[in-house]
Amino acid sequence: MTYTLTTPLYYVNDRPHLGSTYTTIACDALARYQRLNNGSVVFVTGVDEHGQKIQRTAEQKQISPQEHCDSISSTYRDLWKSWGISDDRFVRTTDPRHLQLVQQFYERVKASGDIVSGRQTGWYCVGCEEYKDDPADAESPTCSIHQKPLEWRDEENLFFRLSRYQAEIEALVAQDDFIAPASRRQEVRNFVAQGLRDFSISRVNVSWGLPVPDHPGHTFYVWFDALLGYLTALLDDGGSTDLDRLDQCGWPASVHVIGKDILRFHAVFWPAMLLSAGLPLPKKVFGHGFLTREGQKMGKSLGNVLDPEILLERCGTDAVRWYLLRDIQFGDDGDFQQQRFIDLVNNDLANTIGNLLNRTSSMARKWFDDAVPSAGAAASPDFPLAQRASQATTTVSDAMETLSFKTASEAILQLAIAANGHLNDTAPWSRMKQPGEEAAVAEDLYAVLEATRLVGLLLAPLLPDLSARILEQLGQPPAGPDWRDRLVWGGLTSGSELPKPSPVMQRLELDEPL
Repeated sequence: MTYTLTTPLYYVNDRPHLGSTYTTIACDALARYQRLNNGSVVFVTGVDEHGQKIQRTAEQKQISPQEHCDSISSTYRDLWKSWGISDDRFVRTTDPRHLQLVQQFYERVKASGDIVSGRQTGWYCVGCEEYKDDPADAESPTCSIHQKPLEWRDEENLFFRLSRYQAEIEALVAQDDFIAPASRRQEVRNFVAQGLRDFSISRVNVSWGLPVPDHPGHTFYVWFDALLGYLTALLDDGGSTDLDRLDQCGWPASVHVIGKDILRFHAVFWPAMLLSAGLPLPKKVFGHGFLTREGQKMGKSLGNVLDPEILLERCGTDAVRWYLLRDIQFGDDGDFQQQRFIDLVNNDLANTIGNLLNRTSSMARKWFDDAVPSAGAAASPDFPLAQRASQATTTVSDAMETLSFKTASEAILQLAIAANGHLNDTAPWSRMKQPGEEAAVAEDLYAVLEATRLVGLLLAPLLPDLSARILEQLGQPPAGPDWRDRLVWGGLTSGSELPKPSPVMQRLELDEPL
């Protein structure tokens, strides 16, 4: 069965920032885990390219909206390639195929009797592309997210009859497994309990959007357009855009991973739209938190934005992935602190894991003919380190299924710490000097090397590059389709050649702020 996961379709008003990179890295880790564990995965990402905000940005640059979108979309593609993101589909909402699908979907919803004309009045945030309910300051209200003045709108629009789906959406959000994490669930339930209101799905005087059939001057509201990008991506397999093919292409989505600020659109509006069109609902919506920097919200005006390209160039993928996935509980807000970033990378990856492999391999090569020592009693699943490895494997598997990347990372790190502890407790460098201890030393070195092999395998979804380097140092192939079968104690073959060790992770040294 195909596991389908999606990032948000990122809004191309500006270049990618660390927040979108964080989301995509997390989804990449999940996609890699599901491929290793299950095999069949469709990992969707892409960009949302319509709306008034983009139209105005292009006007300020004195270029066409399409030129602006082409430029920013290319930046996203190139950045994800640089970060080693393993996406299967990258969708652009300016793709002609997307227009075909949106119009087909619209006709289905209209046939269900869910499209009506009406008048929309209220305060509107162009940045959010959303009407705001009852602003606190009614005379000169501002958006709490963008800190920019709201605009008053009064126009004739087409509406989607969301109110007709009150009972169905109430039942959906009442399910414990539809919205995650739990901290986000009650927020949506409270919103739904207040009563769902019909929402506008078209705009007038916004030329940069997809045209609404039979309604000259109307373009589709950017959210009605963008949410359908998930379907366009799945149908981009060389076949038609026929919505009836979706069940053959990986729909429904196993999980939509999105920022908490767009949870309402994905957990309420989107399911109702799908119900109206007679299509299956996504299985889960996961709303994650925001990133701050040194306790402050990142913003151009503050000059504290972390550029993902610079971060990648100066620190590398392994360091950044480890910090974001290991230090921040995915779902909660997180704070990027440079000193903690350096400390965690150096302590966890360079010292605890990297040095463990280097010194153990060096001892094994020196005393046992450049090869993996004899396992002896260490081959038993009852060996203490074997039991710790089994526990870590179970914890990682359970955590990855629930997007608990922090828990998975800590379990892997604890296995490495246990292996270091075993090495220090048994002190092979001292015992090797004692007569008759060679077999016992071989067993202990085998156990530590084997634990390190499993550390390398378990890291594969989170840090694929470091994982491959660790396994290479043990004479092992990278993680692949047999990953699950290899997560069994005793995978190292006694007597097999150990490559000459070299550091698998360099210490991170940053003299200046990022």
